Amino acid sequence: MQLSDRSVVVVGSGFGGLSTACYLADAGADVTVVEKNEQLGGRASVLERDGFRFDMGPSWYLMPDVFERFFGHFGRSPAEYYELEHLHPHYKIFFKDGDRVTVTADREETKATFEEYEPGAGEALDAYLAEAEDTYQIGMEHFVYTDRPRFRDYVDLDVFRHARGLTFLGSMQDHVEDYFNHPKLQQIMQYTLVFLGGSPKNTPALYNLMSHVDFNLGVHYPRAKDGAATDGGATDGRVAGGTAPGDEADRTATDEGTDQTAPGGMGVVVDAIAEMGREMGVEYRTDSEVESILGSAGNFRVETTDGFLQADLVVSDADYAHTEQELLPPQSRQYDADYWDSRTYAPSAFLLYLGVEGDVDGLEHHTLVLPDDWNTHFDKIFEDPAWPDNPAYYLCVPSETDDSVAPEGHSNLFALVPIAPGLDDSPETRQRYRDFVLDDIAENTGVELRDRIVVEESFCVSDFTERYNSIQGTALGLAHTLRQTGPLRPGHRSSEVPGLYFTGSFTTPGIGVPMCLISGQHTADALLEDYGQ
Repeated sequence: MQLSDRSVVVVGSGFGGLSTACYLADAGADVTVVEKNEQLGGRASVLERDGFRFDMGPSWYLMPDVFERFFGHFGRSPAEYYELEHLHPHYKIFFKDGDRVTVTADREETKATFEEYEPGAGEALDAYLAEAEDTYQIGMEHFVYTDRPRFRDYVDLDVFRHARGLTFLGSMQDHVEDYFNHPKLQQIMQYTLVFLGGSPKNTPALYNLMSHVDFNLGVHYPRAKDGAATDGGATDGRVAGGTAPGDEADRTATDEGTDQTAPGGMGVVVDAIAEMGREMGVEYRTDSEVESILGSAGNFRVETTDGFLQADLVVSDADYAHTEQELLPPQSRQYDADYWDSRTYAPSAFLLYLGVEGDVDGLEHHTLVLPDDWNTHFDKIFEDPAWPDNPAYYLCVPSETDDSVAPEGHSNLFALVPIAPGLDDSPETRQRYRDFVLDDIAENTGVELRDRIVVEESFCVSDFTERYNSIQGTALGLAHTLRQTGPLRPGHRSSEVPGLYFTGSFTTPGIGVPMCLISGQHTADALLEDYGQ
C-alpha cells in the first residue's frame, strides 16, 4: 500500500515519531515532523557544555537486532550511519554492603560469580537464560512485531499455539524466586525492569525476556562514523543548554585501533534516523511547539507557536495524555482526566549531569549502585511516593569508553535516581538531594566528586513536565504493569477523531527505544490500513 499525495504531520520527534515518519515517507506520504524543542530526539536529547557532551535520556543501546530490522526495512543498515562497540564489561554493580559484581559477556565467568553467592546458581542461570531466550524469540515475533491492539486479536490459533509456555501472569519477583534464592542474584536478574518503568512486584513475568537482552545480546555503544553529522538532530545546529557540536576542537578516541573524531552516544542514533528520514523526504521543524490539533482526516489544522500546518493525517508522538488533555478539544478526547489520574506511571528521575576533573577510577561505563534491600525504594515509587533515603541508582560514565565526550583530563558522568512521578522538586529539595547523592556515591563507590566538578546540571520531575510535556513528570511513560500491557495500553488509533493516530511509549509495544521504533511501524501500518491506496 501507498500513501501517495497524503500529507502527514507528526507531532514530536522522539524515537516513535522519527520511526513513524520514516515508514510513512517510505510509503509515499509528504511528512513533516514538528518538534517543540531545539533539537530532535524527544527524551533522547543531548546536552553540550564547555566541551562535555551528555546523553540526557536513554544511554543503553540494547536489542541491536531491532535496529538492524528497522534500518533493513528501508534497504539500509545501522553501519551506514554509525558504528557499534560491544562494551566490556557490560556493567558493574556496587552493593552498598561492600560487595562488587562485574557482569561481562563471558557466560562462564558470570556463572562462577553466581555460584559464589548460591550453590547451583550457575546452572540456574543457564536455565533462566534459555527460557528468557525462548520468551524473547516467541514474544518478539508474535506479540511485539505483530501488533495486537484489541482483545479479539488474541482469539487466534497462532496466538494460542505460540503462547503456550509463556508466562503472562505472575510477577517478575515470583518468577525469579523460582530460580534464585539469594536476594543479590534476584536483583541482578531484575534491574532491567527500570527500563520498563516497573518494579519486581508489578511487572509481569513475561518480561524475563529482558535478561536475554542483557546477558545474551549484550550492551553496546554507538559512535558516529567519521564525517557524519552529530548535531543532535537540530535543524539550526543548536542543542539544549549549550553550544553546537563541533564548536570545540576535535578530540580523538581510539576504538580497537581506529581513530574516532566524532562523538558517540544515543544522540548519534537520533541523528542517523533523522538523516535517513531526510533522504526519504521527511521535513523537520524544531523550536515549534504544537498548541492545538483541530479537524479530522483530510482537513487537519495543526496550530503551532510559529504558525499552522494543514494536513490530511496527524500522528502524535507527544505524551498521549498531553495530546488528549491539552491539544484536542473536549469532544475529541478518548479519555477523561480521571482515566489519566488512575494510570500507573513509570518513575520520574533525579538526574545530575557532571563534568569533573580527573578520572573516576572504579566506575565503568554503566554502573549500578544497589542497596541490600531495594523493596523500600520501589515502595517509595509505587506505593507511598516519597524521596528515597536509601536509593538504588545508576551512574553512566561514557568517558570510560569515548574520549570525545569530555575535554582532555576530565570525566563525563551522570547519576540517575528513579523517583516517584509527581513529587515536589523545589530548588531546596533538589539541592539537598544533590548533596545526599554525592555523599552516597563517595561512600559506596569510593569516588569523591565534590571538589572536582567543573560542569553541573540537574534535571527532575518539573523539567520532564516543562521540556517534554510529561504527565506527572514521568521519565518514560506508562509502566508495564499487567493491567497496562498489550491491548490494555492506549491504542494507536483515535476512536474519536478519524485520521488521528498515536505512537511512542504510551502505546504498544511500550517503553524503551527499541519498543518505540517498533511502535512507529505499528502506527504507520494502521495509517496504511485505513488510508493506503
